Amino acid sequence: MDFERLYQSIFRRKSVRKYEMTPLDASVTDEVSRLIPSLKPLFDIRTDISLVQGDTIRGLLALKAPHYLVMSSENREGYLVNAGFILQQMDLALSAMGLGSCWVGLAKPSGNIAIKPGMEFVIAMAFGKAAGSLYRDSLSEFKRKPLGKIANVPEDPLLEAARLAPSSVNSQPWYFKKEADRIHAYCIRTGGLKALIYERLNQIDMGIALCHVWLAGLHLGKDPVFARQPEFPEAPAGYEYVISVSGI
Repeated sequence: MDFERLYQSIFRRKSVRKYEMTPLDASVTDEVSRLIPSLKPLFDIRTDISLVQGDTIRGLLALKAPHYLVMSSENREGYLVNAGFILQQMDLALSAMGLGSCWVGLAKPSGNIAIKPGMEFVIAMAFGKAAGSLYRDSLSEFKRKPLGKIANVPEDPLLEAARLAPSSVNSQPWYFKKEADRIHAYCIRTGGLKALIYERLNQIDMGIALCHVWLAGLHLGKDPVFARQPEFPEAPAGYEYVISVSGI
């Protein structure tokens, strides 16, 4: 996997919701399949990514797309964050290949899609040839909070990459505290009926943003290391601690 290409894709990718429905050539889908084993996990958790036809994905908000990636995982501590971290690499890789993609949070595979024993379905990603523009023309097209709203610093190249990360309904559920050579990541708390939908998706979104931090660190020649710390700065009001990044 060319992680520098993934990093460069951060600054121009966008979620594609309309596709040409003609299936991609087998040579292209084979290339996508070959990338899957090279995706890097955040945690040592068993996962699986399957490439399926678009008509096998169901749900009120499912997109019409020729192909989907179906992500499944062991249900262990941190598995949703890990899934987001892994699959965002594929999102960026697809963009680098000239293909459109989009996270689809509330869709599910139909019953004829087998999930491996000991795993559960996590999330799906639509992809294919975009029916329309594939890339953003400038950073101004990103509708994101300014860095000062999601971090305790006004500027930072790693956190700028995280700021541009996609999230469910563009909720941007993250907050980052930087100190010396370490970044602490926090996720917004949800409660009540809202938690039934967004708590799960927020954890996946955290993995997406952390993937961007990791890629930015690699781009800068760093060796980012992720781990939960026994001691960390107090979480901002309404947020909870997720993980810390050192070696940056």
